[in-house]
Parts: sequence; structure tokens; C-alpha cells
Amino acid sequence: LKGMRFETIEEIQAESQMVLDRLTKKDFPGCFQAWQRRWDRCVHSQGNYFEGDG
Repeated sequence: LKGMRFETIEEIQAESQMVLDRLTKKDFPGCFQAWQRRWDRCVHSQGNYFEGDG
């Protein structure tokens, strides 16, 4: 949904549900690995501000 704009909350909910409905079991390992990389970056920053995913 990144970069998308919505006019109503209902549009956000509908699009979010469609994205979630398309997920498969194969999508989850990569999702959790990316999440762990992001939280590791937060921990390693020791409270310092940073921007972006990279």
C-alpha cells in the first residue's frame, strides 16, 4: 500500500483486505525476516534517529 492514496477509510480497509487475502504461506518467512532486519536496525541504533529502509 506504500505510495497509494485513498479517499476514505473504507477504501483503505478494502485494499488492505485484498492485499492480505493474496498472501500465501510462502510469503510469511520473507516477511518475518525483513521485519527482524528492521528491528535489529532499531536496536543497533541505540536510540539514535535514522531514516529509510536501507
